[in-house]
Amino acid sequence: MSTKTIGYEFFHGIAKKPSLDRMATLPGRTMNRLLLALGAAAVVIVSVTSAVSTAQAAWPDKPIRLIVPFAPGGVTDAVARILAPRLSEGFGQQVLIENRGGAGGTVGEALLAKSAPDGYSMMLTADGVPANPHLFKNLSYDIFRDLMPVSLVARVPLAVLVHPGVPANTIAEFITHARGQGGKLNYASPGTGTSNHLYMEVLKQLGNFDMQHVPYKGGGPAMTDLMAGQVQAILISVTLAAPQVKAGKVKALAVTAEKRAPMLPQTSTFVEAGINNFAPHTWSALFLPANTPEDIVGKVFEQYAKVVRQPEVESRLRDLGAEVVMSSRASFTALLRAEYERLGKLIQERKISAE
Repeated sequence: MSTKTIGYEFFHGIAKKPSLDRMATLPGRTMNRLLLALGAAAVVIVSVTSAVSTAQAAWPDKPIRLIVPFAPGGVTDAVARILAPRLSEGFGQQVLIENRGGAGGTVGEALLAKSAPDGYSMMLTADGVPANPHLFKNLSYDIFRDLMPVSLVARVPLAVLVHPGVPANTIAEFITHARGQGGKLNYASPGTGTSNHLYMEVLKQLGNFDMQHVPYKGGGPAMTDLMAGQVQAILISVTLAAPQVKAGKVKALAVTAEKRAPMLPQTSTFVEAGINNFAPHTWSALFLPANTPEDIVGKVFEQYAKVVRQPEVESRLRDLGAEVVMSSRASFTALLRAEYERLGKLIQERKISAE
């Protein structure tokens, strides 16, 4: 066997590798050449391993995609646009927002679920995630198997608003009024299955009253019809509520925060009104694809935690009515599972479907 054949066997694996007995019978010069080939191969392997390690350590070395599973203009999109420039500075790579709206956020969720778990795709989404599996029966992904919940980022309290013509100035007066209408009143929401819709159903249960749900394609159109008197009430973020309340176009009856919202300081909380078990918020949260390496997850969390605490960023989030809430992965996952069970039961009882 020639040296050329031995090298070919070693590097290309087409013929069997020479056994120890065969190697022992090789001429000295041939043996030396084989050993040199083995040594060179070892150097190549070490170099490749080193290069891979260096590449991992250098993450990120290209732009990062931030999926927002809603159309531009909503609260979550606004939060993403506040964070993205500072995240770009922190990561040393551009963070590009990709709006993928549709089907209650499930289009964007599916996109993230199918993305490579390499840290170059992440998602900032809202609180519909735990409800979506109950609303959409044929999802191509599982929120607990295919998505990695990383952290809550910010949350915004909700407010119950009514048209000025409704004879109620507190939430207690409104519940009494609604009970007397026998289901004739209507309430708006940004869409079937949204947290605004589902939590209004919770409030109806707690208050033992009935109203008809009128879904819209977004909070803006819903607010427009509330101001016009086409519907009588809505549960909406204080971000959208405050300007219209201050303009006198709608009345705010209560907010869901533990304390009064700075954007609506004259409006009582549900706790102050004597309703202690109704405190939902709309929230924005960070997800990565499942199986993203732990070191990358740690770097992502660390960067978001730094950015949201920057004074300018925190101030701009407050202007939206948002409160910074960076949470541990464990606590956020526990919240998701609890909401998945609670909202699933509600959706089943009320026979709610988004399809």
